[in-house]
Amino acid sequence: MVLEKIEFLCSSPSLRECPKQDVPEFAFIGRSNVGKSSLINMLAGVKGLAKVSGTPGKTRLINHFKVVSKGRAEDTWFLVDLPGYGFAKLSKEQREKFEGMIRNYLEKRETLVCTFLLIDARLEPQSIDLEFMNWLGDRDISFIILFTKCDKLSKTKLDASLRDYQKKLSETWYELPLILLTSSETKTGREDVLGSIDEMLVQIGS
Repeated sequence: MVLEKIEFLCSSPSLRECPKQDVPEFAFIGRSNVGKSSLINMLAGVKGLAKVSGTPGKTRLINHFKVVSKGRAEDTWFLVDLPGYGFAKLSKEQREKFEGMIRNYLEKRETLVCTFLLIDARLEPQSIDLEFMNWLGDRDISFIILFTKCDKLSKTKLDASLRDYQKKLSETWYELPLILLTSSETKTGREDVLGSIDEMLVQIGS
């Protein structure tokens, strides 16, 4: 897939205010400080498209980017940058508000095709991520796991991290979610992620 055009469309504080256009959407979400903005910029091939902050949890709105791509067919779709979860320094009230906004979008957004869940490859399986995956699974929300920061590990340690995750997931999942390896620094996984989006767009159009 080649991205011919990508541009910021809008930021929305709730599902109700998201764009009304009938365009396939692919959402990206992950725990705070997982490298989501850097990954989005890497996928887009545009430095600074998504704002990278040194302070985790700065994404507070549902951000839509309009993409025109050419793969097996020419398509228009939305890349959606969702607020992160986890370590952001938020009050209980703010945290509940953001969690409600995210879950409302994921459960009710009719044009959502797939959610990419970002996981830091350097960490052992975290309960907050596993609980979120189970929540997605319970609601039949399609998702793909993206291991981020894979360049920070040797191949041996990366393989071990992948095996640990697969073993942990196998405790509760009959069919394991797809895991793709990525790095915003080396552009590892860019073609894999865009290729998976291209395949889904083809399936929608067929």
